[in-house]
Amino acid sequence: MPRLVGRVKRLPPPEQLRSLDLAPRHLSMLSLLLLDGPLTVSQLAGMLGVAPTTVSLIVGDLSRKGVLVRREDDADRRRRIIDISPDCRPTIAQWLSPGAHAWRRALAPLNPAEQRSFVDTLLRYEAAVSTPTQTAPGGG
Repeated sequence: MPRLVGRVKRLPPPEQLRSLDLAPRHLSMLSLLLLDGPLTVSQLAGMLGVAPTTVSLIVGDLSRKGVLVRREDDADRRRRIIDISPDCRPTIAQWLSPGAHAWRRALAPLNPAEQRSFVDTLLRYEAAVSTPTQTAPGGG
């Protein structure tokens, strides 16, 4: 697992994005928007497991940099829909798509139940990492 995370973190952003000082939190949001399409702040917050105010701050930062765009939701004008800007989408897709394709290749041999089990295991791992634990006996 550490090798996977380390490898992803070392993926250099494309030249067009290097001056933007993108952090891992930006990468997660951009990946969601690339793979799932336009989303609301609340949807992004739920998927990222952070507060909507945190997402709003990140969206504001990336919007000012021209990476994201916000528009009104046609169904509910009070909501804002967040998406990758048309100018940045091709660059971001080229940068992040290999990871998505790698996941698809890795999961392809598994049947749906095995895929679900794998995803559930990753979610349990994430929860365990996020939860403080006591030191194991003899572990110091």
